[in-house]
Amino acid sequence: MTIAEVSKKYDITQDTLRYYERIGLLPEVPRTKSGIRDFDEESCKWVEFIKCMRSAGMTIEILLDYMTLFKKSRRKYIKWVVWTSNRWRIW
Repeated sequence: MTIAEVSKKYDITQDTLRYYERIGLLPEVPRTKSGIRDFDEESCKWVEFIKCMRSAGMTIEILLDYMTLFKKSRRKYIKWVVWTSNRWRIW
């Protein structure tokens, strides 16, 4: 989906979507070869999540803290999966 389509679907301005991506609130959106944002299903889920949390009154600062924790825990999970898969190969 283009940024215009996502903007219309979720009733969020294109500038807001760009801002969310720029500050790291929205994970980097995939792009076409020509550099145009191409929102995939995962990106749209993040937009929906952010919109829901903002509508519930959550501040951008708290959402940024959440994203930091999410990224850290995701890295730890990936390391654990790699470690356990390597461990089982040895056995």
